[in-house]
Amino acid sequence: MKNLKLVFVFLLLLQFMSCNAQPGKKEVKSADSSSDKIEAYYFHFTARCTTCKTIEANAKENLEVLYPNQMKAGLITFRSLNLDEESNKAIAEKLGVSGQTLLLVKGDQKVNLTNEGFMYAVVKPEKFKEIINEKVDGLLIK
Repeated sequence: MKNLKLVFVFLLLLQFMSCNAQPGKKEVKSADSSSDKIEAYYFHFTARCTTCKTIEANAKENLEVLYPNQMKAGLITFRSLNLDEESNKAIAEKLGVSGQTLLLVKGDQKVNLTNEGFMYAVVKPEKFKEIINEKVDGLLIK
């Protein structure tokens, strides 16, 4: 049983390392926020691991569950963008993204949730949901 747990942990770590996740600054804040709209972006490549797909699905579902009225009104949006598609390269460059990234954007404020996604989306989805809730609430107040 102990060996089985070790194998599971090893496989989980291997899966995290196999992705090309883009680590980044947790939050980039600026004094001026020109928009009340919060845009959630999940950037990915065509070839994706299970963890990458889970991060996307959980992030989208959490936003829909936590903020249904804002999502329906278009005040919070979620977009999944494939970095291998030419049409998505301009927005990726504008936001400074070059790999798998989960990003919240409000005006000129950016909150990078990539690390949290890889740490919690699969093994502690409730913790991931709490973090999304905290970060979006923080942006809604500002």
